[in-house]
Amino acid sequence: MLHALSDPVRLELVRRARGNPESTCAALADGMDVPISTLSNHWRILREAGLISMTVDGRHRRIRLRADDLSDRFPGLLDPILRLAAAESPNSEPL
Repeated sequence: MLHALSDPVRLELVRRARGNPESTCAALADGMDVPISTLSNHWRILREAGLISMTVDGRHRRIRLRADDLSDRFPGLLDPILRLAAAESPNSEPL
């Protein structure tokens, strides 16, 4: 899990997913200057690490942060990481 969060792009994606539950991959990546192929790899890493779940909705993929599951398994770990990421990101909105 920590390896998946060590990349700044993935950390930002998780932070955005936290603030926008059930959003699409495209909506969460909006405004990020990252190629689609790279984003696909980031989503895969986050999914395999157990940080997100992905469901198919027509042509879209909906992302859900598995915050409850993560809190059960690693109590108190995710919130401080996401708060620190928000504080360090100049364009971020508070959680």
